[in-house]
Amino acid sequence: MGGISNRMKEIKRRRHRRQQVTKFQARIPKATASEKQVIAEKIRKLTPGCEDLIIRLGLEDGKA
Repeated sequence: MGGISNRMKEIKRRRHRRQQVTKFQARIPKATASEKQVIAEKIRKLTPGCEDLIIRLGLEDGKA
């Protein structure tokens, strides 16, 4: 009957997203334009609130 609850799964997913976005934020200042597009695509796949996050990080490329 054990196992991880849905609440704990969601918390784990949220923490992982936060860690990934933090890593992307550290890479953005040194990234070239093509690398920034790759980072934006990875963020789009990673999180549901991606467009607001991409705009806030300054990665908007006019596609969305």
